[in-house]
Parts: sequence; C-alpha cells; structure tokens
Amino acid sequence: MYKNYYKRWIDILLSLIALPFFLVILCVFSPIIWFTDHGPVFYNYPRLGKVGKVFKMFKFRSMIVNAPDIRNADGSTYNDDNDPRLTKIGQFMRKTSIDETPQILNVLFGNMSLIGPRAHIITNYNGYDSLDEDRKRRLSVLPGITGYNQAYYRNSVSSEQKLKNDIYYVDHLTFEMDVKVLFKTAVSVLKQENIYVEQHGETTVETVEQPEETKQTIEVGSK
Repeated sequence: MYKNYYKRWIDILLSLIALPFFLVILCVFSPIIWFTDHGPVFYNYPRLGKVGKVFKMFKFRSMIVNAPDIRNADGSTYNDDNDPRLTKIGQFMRKTSIDETPQILNVLFGNMSLIGPRAHIITNYNGYDSLDEDRKRRLSVLPGITGYNQAYYRNSVSSEQKLKNDIYYVDHLTFEMDVKVLFKTAVSVLKQENIYVEQHGETTVETVEQPEETKQTIEVGSK
C-alpha cells in the first residue's frame, strides 16, 4: 500500500512544503549562475523514468556552457573534484547538492519521487523491452532525488554495484526504509561524504553536439 499509494502522496506533500525553500534557492543562485558565463540557469537532460519512460530532469547548471560529455570506462558519468568543466559556483553546488534541488519540480510533475533509484542517462538505451530483468526491476519505481545508493555510497561504487544497491532498495521498499535513507542523505550531505571518486584507466570524452567520429579517449589518472 505504501509503495503504490501513500508514497506518492507523501512526495507531493513534502515537495509542496519544500517548494518555498526551493524558490529562495532559485532567487539566490539563478543570477550567480547566469552572471558566471551568461549561460542558462538550468541543465535539463533526458533521463530514464519508471518503466523506461524518458523525461527531462531539472538541475542547476554546474558546468561551463557546451561542456564535453565525459564518461568513465563503464559508461558512468565522470565525476572529480578537479573537473575543469565545473564553474566555481558549480563546484559549491555539487558539494552541497544544491544543484539537485530543482528536481522538486520533477517530483511535483510526477516524473520522480523524493526517494528512489538514481535516474539514469539514456546512452545506449534501445527501449524498455531491450533491458535485462535487473534493470527492469530498477525501473519498476519512480527514480528519486536521493536514494539508498546515493545516501550510503554516493559516487564511491561502480555502476554494477549501484545497480545491485538500487535493486536492494526496490526489493525492500518500505516507509521505514525511506525514512532511513532520508536521514542518511542529510548526514552524507552535511559531512560531504563520497562526493567524488578517484578514477583510473580509460575515459570516453564526447561533446553532445559533435558527430560520432569526433569521440576520443583520454587517460584519467589519480589525483
């Protein structure tokens, strides 16, 4: 009953309560982001939602305009404290997770939940029917602003381990689980735990606007 009914009503209620706080954040950070390089305030990127439905997820833009799309060898998004694509205000927003706050709008629109698996990028996505059973299970619930994996591990584990963590959450989804995740998220953000993960090996670099043949490979060493 909680998973299929009460969870959605709690999402709406808490999002409405949080909305005035988000509007304050919007008023403070929007001009700072814009004056940094006169680029857009929001970064809207297609993500996978429940049962494979694609939607645009809202975030505050933390990178320079037309930043190249950098991926790790496993296809996950490159994330590093010294990422040259990040603006100064973007670094602060990443560390404090302020860049994620516009997703309150996605929750109100019904694309996301406050707590759930991470909304994944659509690279190499060939439709819901092409996914294996584990990835379909992950998409059986709405993706979340935060979740079990983000709260306990953030960016410190591999993509495959994140998948296992997401499935564990889906299989154990209860009101008590969501409360634990919510409080652990607050602790992780305050302590700034596992924001960046040390990278090694080959990383694919791609600018979205470029054609396929412009992709290149770089080495990302330890800091």
